[in-house]
Amino acid sequence: MPEQSLKEKTAKGLFWGAVNNGAQQLLVLVFGIILGRMLGPVEYGMVGMLTVFTLIGNSLQESGFRAALANVKHIRHEDYNAVFWCSLGIGVCAYLVLFFCAPLIARFYHEPALIPLARYCFLAIPIASLGTAQGAYLFRNLKVRQQALSGIIAHILSGCLGITLAYHGFSYWGIATQSLTYLIVVTICSWYFSPWRPTFRIDFRPLKPLFAFSSKLLITNIANQLNNNLLSVILGKYFNPQAVGNYNQANKWNATGHQFITGMMGSVAQPVLASISDDRERSLRVFRKILRFCAFLAFPAMFGLSIVTHELILLTVGEKWTGSIPLMQLLCIGGAFVPLNTLFSSLIISQGKSDIYMGNIIAQVVLQLITVLVLIQLGGSIYAMVVVNVCLNIVWLFVWQGFARRFIGLKVKALLLDLLPFLCSALLACSAGWLSAYMAGGPLAVTFLTKVIVAAGCYFLVMRIARAEIMQECIDYLFKKKRA
Repeated sequence: MPEQSLKEKTAKGLFWGAVNNGAQQLLVLVFGIILGRMLGPVEYGMVGMLTVFTLIGNSLQESGFRAALANVKHIRHEDYNAVFWCSLGIGVCAYLVLFFCAPLIARFYHEPALIPLARYCFLAIPIASLGTAQGAYLFRNLKVRQQALSGIIAHILSGCLGITLAYHGFSYWGIATQSLTYLIVVTICSWYFSPWRPTFRIDFRPLKPLFAFSSKLLITNIANQLNNNLLSVILGKYFNPQAVGNYNQANKWNATGHQFITGMMGSVAQPVLASISDDRERSLRVFRKILRFCAFLAFPAMFGLSIVTHELILLTVGEKWTGSIPLMQLLCIGGAFVPLNTLFSSLIISQGKSDIYMGNIIAQVVLQLITVLVLIQLGGSIYAMVVVNVCLNIVWLFVWQGFARRFIGLKVKALLLDLLPFLCSALLACSAGWLSAYMAGGPLAVTFLTKVIVAAGCYFLVMRIARAEIMQECIDYLFKKKRA
């Protein structure tokens, strides 16, 4: 693939990835604010305690096939067809197992009301399995615009339905229905945008070469879901639904911030890096450029979100969610490093090293689990557990770098040169924003706007003075897009 073609394809993918994730996260934000005002921590906590089981079930049915198909050099209909029927079969089986395990889950959390709710929420697994192959087709072929439209339509329809149900008193059933509706709409859209269709000539033999790679991704994805939702499980077991609700509300805002960047990177990083994986020097050059772009967005966005947390929560979802404020402030600091870690994992996968990806994630999960259990035995607070989680996210960046050095020659010095200018600039800008608001005082809305305007203005000014190449390229591309 020619250099210009790759650059244009990457830029286009990032542009539509930004549109996709920006619009989706905005919709999540708007609907989340409305539902947050209508419902409380207990309702969110009930659904939150089941989230990890649904996500693990979805990881089972997806089985790492999306990434595996993206790495196949010469794809065939038989590859997609085998994945479709295998995913559907696993999805149905996973649902049946969890359906009968619902009483055990309810007993674990000491919440009998979870039995019918669990059986309803777990329908997400077979529904999602119907779109795995189509989603893999769109992902492999960098159909980011189509994925953007699917997500936006799904968020609008499911959000409106969730609000309607909450308004009519359906409580946590409204949240569960919103999630199911989102998956149904995304699956339908994937079928509409993908030209590929399954056939009844079922042959699972193409799975054999795929499974050697995807099986490790499957284990890794399950470990990832445990890692991301471990605190929800622990809080549900040792604390109460309200604690889970406060944590999930904080984590939802945190995720809204970093998933915009993570989703944008994820839509192009692995396919692009996989296409040049045979060229070590070129892979290093392309990876470092994407890394700088990721840092350019992630640090100011997430540090900025951290300094406006107090005003944001009180202005949007209200005082009943004050317990989530300190949690969100901590999570957003760690959230700045999530897109970077995700980008490194995309690099490892693009190199075909799913075993290394798997080992890294499992090690992180085990370490987090051990530290959290030790903290519980010592009587540690929820905040101490979140601090541990944040520190692990930051430290693990250097674990990923060690493997990146092996495959593309990325040294620690190069990593720091790529990240520190943006990290320091973001800290400086956010400090200026916080200090300005502190000195000015005034109502919450004024304080919020002061922090945002001053921090954003300072960051832009620092980037202009430093003549940051990444920012200039973004501006040039956007104006070119506008003229076109």
